[in-house]
Amino acid sequence: MTQCLNPDCLKPNPPQTKFCQSCGEKLVLAERYRALKIIGQGGFGRTFQAVDEYKPSKPFCVIKQFFPQAQGTKTLEKAAELFAQEAERLDGLGRHPQIPELLAYFTQDNRQYLVQEFIDGQNLQQELEESGAFDESQILELLKSLLPVLEFIHSQQVIHRDIKPENIIRRKNNNQFYPVRASSSPEKINPVQASISPENNIILVDFGAAKYATMTALGKTGTVIGSAGYVAPEQAVGKATFSSDIYSLGVTCIHLLTGVEPFNLFDVSESEWIWRDYLKSSVSDEVGKILDKMILGATNKRLKNTGEILFLILPKSQIKKQSTFPSQISQPSIIDPTTQLQQQFTSPPQISQPSTAESDKGELFTFDVVTVDNSGNIINRTQGSARQKIEDLGNGIKLEMVYIPGGIFLIGSPEDEAERDSNESPQHQVTLQPFYMSKYSITQEQYLAIMGENPSRLRGGNRPVQPVQKVNWHNVREFCTKLSLKTRKTYALPSESQWEYACRSGTTTPFYFGETVMPELLNCNAFIPYGNAPKGKSRKQTTDVGSFPPNALGLYDMHGNVWEWCQDIWHSNYNGAPTDGGAWETGGDTNKRVLRGGSWESYSRDCRSAKRYNCNIDLCFRNFGFRVISPVFHS
Repeated sequence: MTQCLNPDCLKPNPPQTKFCQSCGEKLVLAERYRALKIIGQGGFGRTFQAVDEYKPSKPFCVIKQFFPQAQGTKTLEKAAELFAQEAERLDGLGRHPQIPELLAYFTQDNRQYLVQEFIDGQNLQQELEESGAFDESQILELLKSLLPVLEFIHSQQVIHRDIKPENIIRRKNNNQFYPVRASSSPEKINPVQASISPENNIILVDFGAAKYATMTALGKTGTVIGSAGYVAPEQAVGKATFSSDIYSLGVTCIHLLTGVEPFNLFDVSESEWIWRDYLKSSVSDEVGKILDKMILGATNKRLKNTGEILFLILPKSQIKKQSTFPSQISQPSIIDPTTQLQQQFTSPPQISQPSTAESDKGELFTFDVVTVDNSGNIINRTQGSARQKIEDLGNGIKLEMVYIPGGIFLIGSPEDEAERDSNESPQHQVTLQPFYMSKYSITQEQYLAIMGENPSRLRGGNRPVQPVQKVNWHNVREFCTKLSLKTRKTYALPSESQWEYACRSGTTTPFYFGETVMPELLNCNAFIPYGNAPKGKSRKQTTDVGSFPPNALGLYDMHGNVWEWCQDIWHSNYNGAPTDGGAWETGGDTNKRVLRGGSWESYSRDCRSAKRYNCNIDLCFRNFGFRVISPVFHS
């Protein structure tokens, strides 16, 4: 059957008919797309299952037709704008294997159309109605599959704004492998450089409500779009944020667990969720706490990003095997963050190196740790050891991730530290869980392996092991997303407190070397020295990573070489800062993010452990780089 697309006709026609037998309208769009039947209808138009007659295999596709039922010039203009924006977003986001690919966008017969990949499967609302309420393991599987997708779209500065069971489809034939899509342009490289595994059969659809989350837009009240019951409070007043998607996903989970509409899961008189009263099967306290934090109305108390949730949801098969694409996903387990504090630091903190019994944390490596006196002379040299796990990025390129034990430390500088800034106050205690951090700043060859390009102004030769530079905050977030997709593990930018904690490595002095620093120990502009150290010179360029002694944790170049981006929004002081090691992503200047460590152009004072710098997230300079972190999984 061929479906007529004329909104005033919509009559069925025999197969292969070129013109509608009732109204005479052309039935094939753009000389290739033939509608077969209506599969959806909403306020902005209709959706048709169709076939692409241009390809020999005649694959199915989806036609979305813009034909709004709303009246009024402004309403129609807004609807047309949203439809065009959906096409634009799908063009960029469809590179992800769990987002439908945009195939075409055009106008025919004065109506707008977009054509996208057809996903053969059931949405989760249909699955709920057919099979009943989900259990805890199914919810964990859903979160594990969908959170990396959200991380990807958020890294593209897009908020979905309409996450609900109807917009999540489980693809059929989930025992098959689906080929990676070929890109039509060289700059659009698919982030997954391998076949898609069966665990990626969860597809996020319908980006018609999505919006670009520019920092300017986030500060303004916008159009209220989304599905009633799933919309976060801030989104309901036109101020959607990235965490609004976290909220909607959380509500989706409790709806699937209970089979009850969200409106009935919230007690208005008590202003609290009562979803546990409607559970069909038991939910552990750990999972319940995660869901509760996802659906908090207050954004500053809600789980703020996908990484925070992924850190808590641990598939045992990935913990034990560390396989890139596990063939079987075993029952997930949840780790309470409070049990992950393996070591408590006192002031001054002391770092305990991993013992040989801790080989599950990675392979052991050794290095020299040096200490200097007030004049910068080396007065002590000892051998340190740490553990690292190696990520293979292909073509002989490795990413070394060093184990950082958890503990407590004082972030910021004391008031008597020379040349300190007021934004380094108030000094306060922070408690951190263990994590992994890249041994070096991300190098040019590592960046090239993941992103397919090297933006650096200062190049490192045939084997570029100098840090990548000329990257803005969006670039490094996208790197983390693509690295996570490639490896099937979680990578992110460090929080500011994670960065300083790792840099200090148990020290309380301005530098991890001691009270001052010599130019022989780091790459900076030593023309203006710090403290009693002698004047030096500037190398006027970056140096190969690992050229100078590391700190006591085995991390190199935490002082100098390149400024390193952190996850946190910039705040002018630490009043109200998190104390749990997480990134500070509320308040402050949302146009700016934190950088740490100083660079090859910085004076010694700006390479101190406590030094804080900031920059607009859209800007990149020849002294900006970054390093990454990943969570510690426990079986």
